[in-house]
Amino acid sequence: MTTAHPHSSDELRAVARHLGRRRFMTATGAAAALAFAVNLPAAGTAAAAELDARKITEDPFTLGVASGDPLPGSVLLWTRLAPRPYEPGGGLPASRIPVRWEIAHDARFTRVARRGQTTAHPEFDHTVHVDVTGLDPDRVYHYRFRAGRWTSPAGRTRTAPRPGARISELRLAAVSCQAYHDGYYTAYRHLADEDLDVVFHLGDYLYEYPVNAVGGARNLTDRRLPAHFDRETVTLEDYRLRYALYRSDPDLAAAHAAHPFAVTWDDHETENNYAGDTPENDVPPEEFLLRRAAAYRAYWENQPLRGPQRPSGPDMRLYRRLRFGRLAQFDVLDTRQYRSDQAYGDGWQTPGPESEDPARTMTGEAQERWLLDGWRTSDALWNVLPQQVVLAQRRNVPGPGFKLSMDAWDGYPASRKRLLDGAEAAGIDNLVVLTGDVHVGYAFDLKKDFGDPSSRTVGAEFVATSVSSGKDGAEKPANWDNLTRANPHLRFYNGRRGYLRVTLTTERARADFRTVPAVTTPGAPVTTAASFVTEAGDPGVRPA
Repeated sequence: MTTAHPHSSDELRAVARHLGRRRFMTATGAAAALAFAVNLPAAGTAAAAELDARKITEDPFTLGVASGDPLPGSVLLWTRLAPRPYEPGGGLPASRIPVRWEIAHDARFTRVARRGQTTAHPEFDHTVHVDVTGLDPDRVYHYRFRAGRWTSPAGRTRTAPRPGARISELRLAAVSCQAYHDGYYTAYRHLADEDLDVVFHLGDYLYEYPVNAVGGARNLTDRRLPAHFDRETVTLEDYRLRYALYRSDPDLAAAHAAHPFAVTWDDHETENNYAGDTPENDVPPEEFLLRRAAAYRAYWENQPLRGPQRPSGPDMRLYRRLRFGRLAQFDVLDTRQYRSDQAYGDGWQTPGPESEDPARTMTGEAQERWLLDGWRTSDALWNVLPQQVVLAQRRNVPGPGFKLSMDAWDGYPASRKRLLDGAEAAGIDNLVVLTGDVHVGYAFDLKKDFGDPSSRTVGAEFVATSVSSGKDGAEKPANWDNLTRANPHLRFYNGRRGYLRVTLTTERARADFRTVPAVTTPGAPVTTAASFVTEAGDPGVRPA
């Protein structure tokens, strides 16, 4: 990671928001495109004409539908109009397009609960976000969109229970890391068939790296991808096209249509291993913030997120809280946007004074305060923390001379201590952390003192492996012996691809590690590699 540049954060954000007018940068092609990305007007403020949707001659719903962030009386519905998704603009003119929507109690739409009309704006790449309110709590619904004579695939979603409801069971899944060029989304096909209330996506929904004409490890034989995918994403158009590529995958579309998602990002949705305002490589900080603004805007456009999450330039508040009755509170974190720069570089390093500086933060002060305040007022039985990078300590070798990952919470031990101490001070008895990022499945005991194996266990961490990143993987990775011997609080380690299925009840949390043997070829079966439980009031991880 580069060293910090001598500019204040406020000054850099001013550059990112107003570069189109102030011209602080050399006007390279990339910079000009990024300036355009940041200064796009809000929907409805541009003088775009309205297109008669009956003139759309090709199916515009090529990227499917999605729902997200279920609340007791509402859910967010998403789609995008793109008859030719691999083209800039999706093959549509820069016009406003009316889109009708409906949400029903049944899959045949004979009992419609709500319906309405919205507009797909060119300023948002013809994406649609409909926050449907007035729904019943804890109910399954079916939804669809219409534009002209075209009807979208139908989606299934579910609202959350009332805040005080005493529910006995909640079924969820956690997924992460879905590099298109590393393999097929077979895990999502199986995930679509699960009986779930919600899916948490823990980051790396998108990868910025080039994708060649055959889709990398997919080795496509039925088509060739356009050359504009074979470059790193930098501009808003780059990111939009990359989301179109990912969302065109039928298995990912099936998972979104089957379950509501609650999403958060990690690094690759913008750039590998960035930290706050600091880019991976030595580029001017104002140029990176412009790239970040483009990435954040495309992320919001292409995810089932509400208006409050819509970014302002290079800033976007993604951390938020979801409640499912009195059974579970989910505090969805953003550990990328506000963090201190990594100590000693991005990789595995010997810890020292720089990494152990108590001023270092993974979450930023405001998010940390929000989290701890939320825990203090929580009356939920389970407090679940969906977040991005491994929280538990991971020494790479047993004995002295070990190294730790500076990109994970090990590079921010003071921030981790404040988090775990805050949970203890708030009286959080049943803390479950859901993590992504590392392309393997882990189960950890979270310890009061990771340096003392006999210290009290204060929570459980379950790490979801990747959907495809890292290609096929291995059941026992090469460092399995070293990692398991070096970390006695590590209860499970598996390197296959897949997803994590979690069932919360009033007695226990059960985690099933669902894996597939291969992703470089499609159609692999899914199996449960292992299952673990943590009992309410007894936070240790044990085999089920």
